Amino acid sequence: MRRRGHEDDELVRWLADGYAPAYRTAYLLLQNHADAEEAVQDAFLRAWRFRAAVPDGEGIRPWLYRVVVNASLSKLRADGRSRRRDGLASTATELPLEATGDASDPELLVLHSERQRSLLEAVAELPEHLRVVVALRYYAQLTEKEIATVIHRRPGTVKSRLHAARAELAGDRRLSALLSYEPSGEAGEAR
Repeated sequence: MRRRGHEDDELVRWLADGYAPAYRTAYLLLQNHADAEEAVQDAFLRAWRFRAAVPDGEGIRPWLYRVVVNASLSKLRADGRSRRRDGLASTATELPLEATGDASDPELLVLHSERQRSLLEAVAELPEHLRVVVALRYYAQLTEKEIATVIHRRPGTVKSRLHAARAELAGDRRLSALLSYEPSGEAGEAR
């Protein structure tokens, strides 16, 4: 086996640093902790096994996420309708969306947790082709161009899928109700 030097080092670094975002991406697609862990482990093994195919430079990240997405979708399709989905309520702290601000304010912590749970539930209900682009854009932080590489589609297709996903999420009652609520000095007051 030949050693690729710098490219192998870069891959090792991504595999070490990339587990958490890869897991979040897989979980959003599979909605099951055990399946997401298995898909990411499978993806990382594939990435290592086929590291000679890893493109140089900026192409490494989309290539690796393509492996993660393909492993997740393969698992999803192989398991079919017999899949068991976890409750999403326990994942709010495992899939951070944004900083919570003042962590000592219980009202803010509860609101943040509720927003995350509602968002994860809404994303879980998106069709697979929309859920994939949302996971890659907002959780894996890939650009539209990188997403196009991952899913083998044109950038315009990625833009239209992101637009459709945002439109569906914007129409979700759970999310619109949470967005209209802002914490104040008095608990439970909605504005």
